[in-house]
Amino acid sequence: MGGISILCLVLVILCLGNAEVIDEDKRALLDFAETLPHFHGLNWNESYSVCGRWIGVACNEDRTRVIGLRLPGVGFSGEMPVNTISRLSALQVLSLRSNEISGSFPSDFTSLKNLSMLFLEFNNFSGPLPTDFSVWEHLTVLNLSHNHFNGSIPRSLSRLTQLESLNLAHNMLSGEIPDLGLPNLEELDLSQNNLTGVVPKSLEKFPDSSFAGNGVRSVDSSLMQSDLSPLPRASSKKERDRWKDTWFLAVVIGCGALGLLAFAFLCCACCCSRRKDDDGFTGKFPKGSMSPEKELSGAQDTKNGLVFFEGCNYAFDLEDLLRASAEVLGKGTFGMSYKAILEDANVVVVKRLKEVSAGKREFEQQMDLIGSIRHENVVALRAYYYSKDEKLMVNDYCSLSASALLHGQKGEDRIPLDWGTRLRIAVGAARGIAHIHSKNGGKFVHGNIRSSNIFLNSCQYGCVSDFGLAAVMSPLAPPISRAAGYRAPEVSDTRKATQASDVYSFGVCLLELLTGKSPVHATGGDELIHLVRWVHSVVREEWTAEVFDLELLRYPHVEEEMVEMLQIALNCVARVPDQRPKMPDLLRMIEDVRHSLAEIQPDIGYTASCVA
Repeated sequence: MGGISILCLVLVILCLGNAEVIDEDKRALLDFAETLPHFHGLNWNESYSVCGRWIGVACNEDRTRVIGLRLPGVGFSGEMPVNTISRLSALQVLSLRSNEISGSFPSDFTSLKNLSMLFLEFNNFSGPLPTDFSVWEHLTVLNLSHNHFNGSIPRSLSRLTQLESLNLAHNMLSGEIPDLGLPNLEELDLSQNNLTGVVPKSLEKFPDSSFAGNGVRSVDSSLMQSDLSPLPRASSKKERDRWKDTWFLAVVIGCGALGLLAFAFLCCACCCSRRKDDDGFTGKFPKGSMSPEKELSGAQDTKNGLVFFEGCNYAFDLEDLLRASAEVLGKGTFGMSYKAILEDANVVVVKRLKEVSAGKREFEQQMDLIGSIRHENVVALRAYYYSKDEKLMVNDYCSLSASALLHGQKGEDRIPLDWGTRLRIAVGAARGIAHIHSKNGGKFVHGNIRSSNIFLNSCQYGCVSDFGLAAVMSPLAPPISRAAGYRAPEVSDTRKATQASDVYSFGVCLLELLTGKSPVHATGGDELIHLVRWVHSVVREEWTAEVFDLELLRYPHVEEEMVEMLQIALNCVARVPDQRPKMPDLLRMIEDVRHSLAEIQPDIGYTASCVA
């Protein structure tokens, strides 16, 4: 018994010791955040565990030490506070890139002896680099590019035998490049500095681009100040004439090739434009099949391009989005959407807008309005990007849409969608739309309500997305494919969405929930049937029971509620806009469908992000 007591005592002491260590790490992080001003808020709350809930913070497996800190693009400005991050003695990965941190390289970082990756690029650091890099013997990646570091490249870098990637580009470094002789170095970028001399033999394996923008010579003594080699000089008139003839021939051939290439490009563009015309496309592509580095190549400002909104708990910048693994979610009314998995494992949706007609000022004003809307039943806009060639929106990721639940899985493996779930989807979506309509002096319009834009939030209620974009886009095109089934009759003529047309579109979604049918569907042959017309025809013939999804008929005691919801939906899809209910009244009617439904809680406002 005595041995067991001693063992228990040892375990208690160890646990208390570990708790003290992680508390010290927490205190160091809080001191850092409190001392260094930053534009974007962090959810670092002392009452939360630092391991798991703090944005940008990663811990070891037993949650006793902080080993990773990734805070790119948070908006830090000013000099690094001493004795803060340096107290994280177990830190292995540190990323503070894309901020506005100034001052010299933090001298107390010598305490971080376990660092394996250090990212400080795109800041305002200045002064010389540390003279002794040997204290970071575990470093595999070092990126100090796009700062204002000066002086020479320290020879002590040669002691980082595990270093695989070194980037010191776009600084003010001068002098000769030391012969580093790093055995594991695979990536090197020393471009755009003031370096001189000859490229050391150990670094000759790297391309000329690694040294471009310097006064550096290779072993053949050719300068690498430019990516273009000078034209050879002709030593005689005969040689000059031969050179002219050769050059003329090359120009003729080149022009012909460019003409063919331009013709091929035009043909390709025409084909692509035809493929992009179908707004109804919702196909899912294999993961990684469309790299965001290629798709978003027009977005060049990797430092200040993304505009974040208050309350955003993500720490990322445009460079993170470009490097993230991507999956094409589908093509919607206003553009293509991608699922992006960030470096810190957070998942966001990036929507690439097409046919934006608004100018920069008008676009930013609308994004500010959209980004200000916070509600439990509205998918939050976290950030946006605007340039001449690219307009991007970054939203929270939601995995399950009402459309996927209703129409996605077929056959024996399909999980039936019960009436309670459908009712929660309707209630949540109605709450979200009603909240949206209350904004901008009660004049805000969603403009794109459809079942694929209604998701389940963390409480399994409907949660609406993709709102407010019609105001900055080109006038709505004529109805195409599935989008046609949601549009109110007047929108097909005016090309302008209103709150009344939102109610119509929501009514179509209610009919989807009741019937299990798509807004435009085929019956038997190739004929397409509009859901609203079909429901009206069935109700006129008094075959009301035929309207409802067969999956719902297995649930007892719900038919009366379904009939009541059907009447509400039919009121929504009235042909005359003035005959449709207003959204607040519609919400009350839907919430009254089942007075005793325990799961339906009162509208509690914005409490959490929409996550599945």
